[in-house]
Amino acid sequence: MPGNCYVPISMTVDKIRTESDDRTLRTFDLSFRNKEQTFDYLPGQFCQLSILGRGEAPFGIASSPTEEGFLRFTVNRVGVVTTALHYLAQGETIGLRGPFGNHYPVEKFNGQNVLIVSGGFAFTTLRSLGVYMFAHRGDFADITVIYGARRPGLLLYCDELAEWEKRDDLHLHLTIDKDVAGWDKKVGFVPAVTEEVAPSPRNTWAVVCGPPVMIKYTLPVLLRLGFPPERIYTSLERRMKCGIGKCGRCNIGSKYVCTDGPVFSYAELQRLPEQF
Repeated sequence: MPGNCYVPISMTVDKIRTESDDRTLRTFDLSFRNKEQTFDYLPGQFCQLSILGRGEAPFGIASSPTEEGFLRFTVNRVGVVTTALHYLAQGETIGLRGPFGNHYPVEKFNGQNVLIVSGGFAFTTLRSLGVYMFAHRGDFADITVIYGARRPGLLLYCDELAEWEKRDDLHLHLTIDKDVAGWDKKVGFVPAVTEEVAPSPRNTWAVVCGPPVMIKYTLPVLLRLGFPPERIYTSLERRMKCGIGKCGRCNIGSKYVCTDGPVFSYAELQRLPEQF
């Protein structure tokens, strides 16, 4: 990160949007108070957001580096810091440290097919990856996205997903756990829908991010479809803590998620203590 990694950058809250029907998910677009501030990152990295007197917490970056003028974060209200963030108003100032961690290996995806599989709130950094690939569309072959949630009201970025559905250079499969009136897309858990769609592993890289139980049951599906472990990537973003490998709370075997991850290939994870 630019400057001192311990000192937060001052950010202005430009836009706030409620994402979910239960109002537990909100998206914040932040801009730098110092307009000359530089900030380089890639999809999959994360930042620490802080509020004075409340603390700080890590969040994956939902915007793409190809989107200029703002950084986007989607916050699930689950604790003290996230609740304080939900009470922010447009124009207020918060702190940001980062970017931290590694990123999805977009350099390996060049000229290849890409499969994105996600569930619920974890779609944040995969939205970043999708927008990044769209901005460099000629660098990638087929792109397939499988994204699910418990119900329609918990799907993130619905307006954007509607635009994604219109693209003729993207295969988008949206699913919910149980059928509801008015839903005309797929119904079923993400692992089962992935098996049904049966994307080809040929020249394809898979990126999986979601709740641990979703990842646990999706990885075997990809293996059965023929994806080699070294071509499957996932993010252990739920293990992120301080961001700089000092607190030790993200340790898994010989790895620190904050510095060695959060993005790992499945081949790497197979050599570490089980996380799903």
